[in-house]
Amino acid sequence: VQLQASGGGLVQPGGSLRLSCAASGSIISINVMGWYRQAPGKERELVATITSGGSTNYADSVKGRFTISRDNAKNTVYLQVNSLKAEDTAVYYCNADLNYYSDNRRYYGMDYWGKGTLVTVSS
Repeated sequence: VQLQASGGGLVQPGGSLRLSCAASGSIISINVMGWYRQAPGKERELVATITSGGSTNYADSVKGRFTISRDNAKNTVYLQVNSLKAEDTAVYYCNADLNYYSDNRRYYGMDYWGKGTLVTVSS
């Protein structure tokens, strides 16, 4: 199982980006998908999560500016980030709590992380 994130880049304050993260491998289903971020010198923090049923949760700092969504058929989660601020600069990581099979066994509630994509907000 792998998670591959993309979509980061350099953007001016007030700008927008769309991050994507696709999960691949012998996946049975994905329970929760989410985005976390880690700014320089800071600990990793939750940005947003979304369940398989579409229920969402956001950090207070991004409410109203970021939107998380997912395509269950594609095992992909998206993060639309708008009205970006300098303090949004960070490496953004995707995360998935998923179920998969391997060697004729099924594994449930396994936690996987993508490698991260850098978002830099600067003029």
